[in-house]
Amino acid sequence: MEKVTGIGGLFFRAENPAKLTAWYRDTLGIDSPADLVWRQEAGPTVLAPFAKDSDYFPADRRWMINFRVANLDAMAAQLRRAGVVVDIAEDSDSEIGRFARLTDPEGNPIELWQPADR
Repeated sequence: MEKVTGIGGLFFRAENPAKLTAWYRDTLGIDSPADLVWRQEAGPTVLAPFAKDSDYFPADRRWMINFRVANLDAMAAQLRRAGVVVDIAEDSDSEIGRFARLTDPEGNPIELWQPADR
């Protein structure tokens, strides 16, 4: 049986795609879509904000992305120094890891995950 091997991209609408792309690059360290791919530990993934009126995917879909991090406390501290509000879930320290929530400048939800094996 054939199966998928990973995520090839994440596409979403944005009021200002260029500004949001810069935020993801400067705040979270994700390479710009102009570089074609963001090389992550598990393989290549594209992060490309689309114009709000794009018809590339259904207009009524919402999303939340989960990014893996090596050190949740250090990442949260770095984001807070940059003025980003980060909420580390107090009850998230479990066998699967720890989690925190934040939003990007356009209010899109982001979850950070430090896997338990890190």
